[in-house]
Amino acid sequence: MIFTRRNAGCRPGQILTPVLQTAAGFHWGFGLAAVGMALGLAQYTVFRRNLPPEGRIVPNPLPRAGRVRAGLIGAVAIAGLLVLTFTGVITAGRLDYIVTAIVAVAAVGYFTLLLASPKVDRTERRRVLAFLPMWVASVVFWVIFQQIFTVLTIYADERLDRSVFGLFVLPAGSVQAIEPLFVVLLAGVFAAVWTRLGPRQPSSPMKMAIGTIVVGVGFLLFVPLAGTGPNGTPLLAVAGILLVFCLAELFTSPVGQSLSTKLAPQAFRTQMVALFFLSVSMGTVLAGVLAQFYSAENEAAYFGVTGAAAIVVGLVVVAMVPRLKILMEGVR
Repeated sequence: MIFTRRNAGCRPGQILTPVLQTAAGFHWGFGLAAVGMALGLAQYTVFRRNLPPEGRIVPNPLPRAGRVRAGLIGAVAIAGLLVLTFTGVITAGRLDYIVTAIVAVAAVGYFTLLLASPKVDRTERRRVLAFLPMWVASVVFWVIFQQIFTVLTIYADERLDRSVFGLFVLPAGSVQAIEPLFVVLLAGVFAAVWTRLGPRQPSSPMKMAIGTIVVGVGFLLFVPLAGTGPNGTPLLAVAGILLVFCLAELFTSPVGQSLSTKLAPQAFRTQMVALFFLSVSMGTVLAGVLAQFYSAENEAAYFGVTGAAAIVVGLVVVAMVPRLKILMEGVR
């Protein structure tokens, strides 16, 4: 339900922001996004009291001394970032690689903490080990999926016929809203299917592997479209590819979030969820890094190699599923 609401909520922004940017400029587009975020925070502040009691409990909270230490570390980190920015060490051209390094260090640190902590018993440690290959599969999935906001936006601007029944031209940025629409329509179908199958449904590792394979197939579907002239790709073709992306997301994203809580050690539930979102972060920044290599001239090779790589990773996870089930100690 939350997954569906998130995608329903993002659709107006994905449609209206590009329209406003096209009509009035980037400042207005960013301003609308800021207003939407402020409204979201205000809504949470007003209605958080309606959350169930368990939704307000913080597992493994920091003691007061730990909060002070964490605050000081955060302040020093922010000061360091400001110094590096104003001295020219951190620049826009280097930012993607810097963020990649930071996320990699954070992920290694989290896995090390979870595997080495005396608060984690043998069963929990095996579950964390089982999560590792699925974390990698999640990264690969998001590397492909998040290119909806990089490569696909460029593709929509330069290669896509965005005329809708000859009535109006869809802004390139609004093409991003097609995939969340499919999610809203199909999330309930997926939930009903999994409920109906019950214990006969695929295991969580298998679902994540399938999602990684399917998103790779989605990229391969761009290959036959290579070579079309400027704005020569039919909108319906890209909508069909985004439907494939939607199916991949429904196999991967909600499953990964759920699995991170199921496999989390008792003492580190929040950290395990944070670790899953680090896979989203890593995939997102790598999607930006890869986007630098895309061009209209090499798009067949770009989509083909990237999509095939995702499929290979998914197949490796499929091969590991029997072993992962053992390490997961009964968690599906």
